[in-house]
Amino acid sequence: MTQQAQVVLPLALLATAGFLSVIGMRMTDPLLHVIASDFGTTIPALAIVVAAFTLPYGLCQILLGPLGDRFGKLRVTAVALALLTLANIACALSGSLQGLTLARIAAGGASAAVVPMGMAYVADAVDYRERQVMLSRYLNGTVMGQVLAGPLGGVFGQFLGWRGVFLLLAAGTAAITVVLARRMASLPDRRGGTTFSASNYLAMARSPVARMVLFAAVVDGAVLMGSFPFLAPYMHEAFGLSYAAVGLVLACFGLGALAYVRAARVLVPRLGEPRMVMLGAAMMAAGVAACVLLPPSDAMVVGLVAAQLAIGMGFYLLHGVLQARATEMLPHARATAVASFALMLFLGQSIGALAMGGLIARLGYQGAFLFDAVAILVLGAWLGMVLRRNR
Repeated sequence: MTQQAQVVLPLALLATAGFLSVIGMRMTDPLLHVIASDFGTTIPALAIVVAAFTLPYGLCQILLGPLGDRFGKLRVTAVALALLTLANIACALSGSLQGLTLARIAAGGASAAVVPMGMAYVADAVDYRERQVMLSRYLNGTVMGQVLAGPLGGVFGQFLGWRGVFLLLAAGTAAITVVLARRMASLPDRRGGTTFSASNYLAMARSPVARMVLFAAVVDGAVLMGSFPFLAPYMHEAFGLSYAAVGLVLACFGLGALAYVRAARVLVPRLGEPRMVMLGAAMMAAGVAACVLLPPSDAMVVGLVAAQLAIGMGFYLLHGVLQARATEMLPHARATAVASFALMLFLGQSIGALAMGGLIARLGYQGAFLFDAVAILVLGAWLGMVLRRNR
């Protein structure tokens, strides 16, 4: 069996698990009004429900990475999916806001294992020359989750209620858990070593390439993932778009990412990593700037859609290179390396959200997003220069 054949066999399975993980993260966004009404509270009060998922999702990476290296990526993924199923059932049965918050904490912690373990598993099985292409195929699931989370949450929420949506998600994670558990015995799943090893983290700290990747992950998370949520209120306030229309425009980010996934086999060898990150940064910066420079007009929505497509494809052009490099930071402990990368990305997202809020207060939306566009260009230029030196 070839290396590529080894990873192709479970790829659809892992991508489906990633899809369900991302859906579970974002599907509550269109349901917040319904949940607030059911519990007799306000939308601001439900911010804790959102944070309850994202905070443990980031922090649990410290624990889950070493567990994946010790016991196997597929095994940890299967256990995490089983726990995620129970957490989603608990969400559906919650009788209070406090109960829902605790259930979402459990869901965030369990979900944290799914995508990083999948990436590490692919990296174990595929040579670096093919890795970006195979990772892009795996990311089909997470990208489709980003595209469909809002629409699916809204549609199913309307017909099933928010509790029904959680039960439906639990059914999906339960099904994929059973299928994965049945197939694990026939699939390669590298494991071994100690559960926790400080030497792994010291090795990354000493490696110039690892330091570059982890620092870039923080900046990457800050300049795009941290600022992206503020585009919705800007579009609503500046252009008078309904939140439904804004949601559809923002979904085009996922379509741009999907375009990268489809074109990765051609783009990766043709461009090379330095040009990929610089082109990705240029596309993101142009898209972000266009969103705040477009004048209100009949063609405005077309311009916003084009900007989101550029941002989505540009993000994955740059982010895909960083992900592939992250899998090489610790070849003998890839789950630890990828989980560390995810943790830095989450940290950057948190820093970026706080910084963007402060910039908007001082400079307004337009000034803040133009500043962000310049920061993205600087990131791309720096990464391109470093990658040329570290081929």
